[in-house]
Amino acid sequence: MMAKKEIKTNKNGNKLIDYFTIDKEALEKIKQLIKEKPESQGIRVGVRTRGCNGLSYIIEYAYLDQNITKFDDVAKMGDVEIYIDPKIAMFLVGSVMVFQENELESGFDFVNPNEKGRCGCGESFNV
Repeated sequence: MMAKKEIKTNKNGNKLIDYFTIDKEALEKIKQLIKEKPESQGIRVGVRTRGCNGLSYIIEYAYLDQNITKFDDVAKMGDVEIYIDPKIAMFLVGSVMVFQENELESGFDFVNPNEKGRCGCGESFNV
């Protein structure tokens, strides 16, 4: 008989996951942003259809009773929680969330080994 795998959850009952990672710079930026919005529970990651390659990552503040659902997965890094729309889990497996900054722009992105292509401006991707 096989042992049941324990499913770990956060205090809200969301399943804790480890199918993607967050680099040090991104984690520090997330902590800074959450400090500015203490009413948020963390951030939420999703994907929407847009751009010339089809899909685009969406990152927003996560709020109970607004955009967090009981079905969301959660990546917990120390005291930071990243809520993930369960419909996009397959797009994030093996990915690394990074924060990039240069003279013209800054923002979060994902280094995703599952991507088959990105548009020239980097706005969208396909898998």
